[in-house]
Amino acid sequence: MPGFPILGQNVKITKVNAYAASAGTDIETASVDMLGFEGVTFVGEMITANASNFITVETSTDDSSFTDLLGSKITPGTNGDSFAITIHKPLERYIRVEVDRGGTNTAFGSIFAFQYGARKVPVSHASTVDHETHVSPARGTA
Repeated sequence: MPGFPILGQNVKITKVNAYAASAGTDIETASVDMLGFEGVTFVGEMITANASNFITVETSTDDSSFTDLLGSKITPGTNGDSFAITIHKPLERYIRVEVDRGGTNTAFGSIFAFQYGARKVPVSHASTVDHETHVSPARGTA
């Protein structure tokens, strides 16, 4: 629908990692392919925080060997803290998030990737995301 942006038609939403129960091992999310997109925002939640926990964004040219992006470290400080980190115009094709639990038992909520600036719209969401768009809906039973 030209004339106004609709998030679901202009942004690809992908669940890149499901809830992770308390453990001390690192989490490497599924990567997103940035071909055809201008940027990505990752959003997630730290269920239990610890001073040694942090999140970084990693990038790759081949979707197998990943390297941290400079300055992309976020350290949630409180239980239940959420994070959002945006990478605009990435230099390499594949991007993912790594959660470093610092060897402490930490639970982590689901992590989603919102890829924006699609060269072709409307976009198709990942198979794990159910999406509907309603424009000026009337009141009534859902």
